[in-house]
Amino acid sequence: MSWLTPDDEDEDVPYGEYADHRVRERPNPKANRPRTKRRPDHDDAVIGMVTGVDRGRYAVLVPEGADPLDHDEREVTAARARELHRTSIVIGDRAQLVGDTSGEDGSLSRIVGIEERRTMLRRSADDSDLVERIMVANVDQMFIVIAAANPEPRVRLVDRYLVAAYDAGIQPIICITKVDLADPEPFLAHFAALEVPVFRSAQGDEPLEQIREALAGKTSVFVGHSGVGKSTLINALVPEAMRATGHVNEVTGRGRHTSSSSVALRVQTTGCAGGESGWVVDTPGVRSFGLGHVTSEGILRGFTDLAELIDRCPRGCTHQDDAPDCELDAAIADGRLDDMGALRVESLRRLLK
Repeated sequence: MSWLTPDDEDEDVPYGEYADHRVRERPNPKANRPRTKRRPDHDDAVIGMVTGVDRGRYAVLVPEGADPLDHDEREVTAARARELHRTSIVIGDRAQLVGDTSGEDGSLSRIVGIEERRTMLRRSADDSDLVERIMVANVDQMFIVIAAANPEPRVRLVDRYLVAAYDAGIQPIICITKVDLADPEPFLAHFAALEVPVFRSAQGDEPLEQIREALAGKTSVFVGHSGVGKSTLINALVPEAMRATGHVNEVTGRGRHTSSSSVALRVQTTGCAGGESGWVVDTPGVRSFGLGHVTSEGILRGFTDLAELIDRCPRGCTHQDDAPDCELDAAIADGRLDDMGALRVESLRRLLK
């Protein structure tokens, strides 16, 4: 009963007629069902390996028996689901697929999730850029392809590749091409203490069988400066790949970018140990390899030949040339490090800066 109105009026007027307690809904001009934040679990998703990326479309290899229908191995074209718009999808990713995964012409499936990555090879635009860019995922090995000449090999670029590989937990392998043009041994001496496997290749005398044996049962990424013969080597390993090749500018000594995108290719390794085929990922040639995303500890892991000396440095040592009581300087002074070792220390300090 209200003291503002007479008793007889209050009894005839129900509360709901003048109460404004209803929830107001936004108009829906499209007259469709409102979106919900609930998402399906996708328990029936099929898992495949991303082998190519092209303008928003992803080539995904689905292995035999990956779905209940036990289809044969096939390549599926897929698009990224809306909920993954902030998630990077790169070569080597294990993608969760739903929709039409038959692989038939005109079919299109959706990538709704990415399996946890074992490894990630990353780079930044330069050393001051802290934004990392994932180049490839789930690889076991990095083939660092360099030329003995034309273009001239760069020690510090190889150092950067090694740091990125060790930081990612990937096994580095050096493959030096064009050894018929120059003696590669003085250059390779910079990395002798690292005990990194090395393949030497010349035109018409490529160690293809030995490389295939190293590739068997593994996924490997090939990286290198433009013009070093990376795509030529991959074409020899995978004849059907037909990767574009270029030449080196005689004036600048620089190679021309021929591979414009990354792609994963299967390498047949019949007769090799284990008999398993391998995968190679060809990447576009780069002239720089930023390590802005790598910590100082990650850089130090790339110089395993100096690890024993670094462990003897005082706590908090910056390992720079002005650091007091740095064991690296002491080793150079007393001859424990020769001229080549001193160059390794210089490379380390440049990367740490």
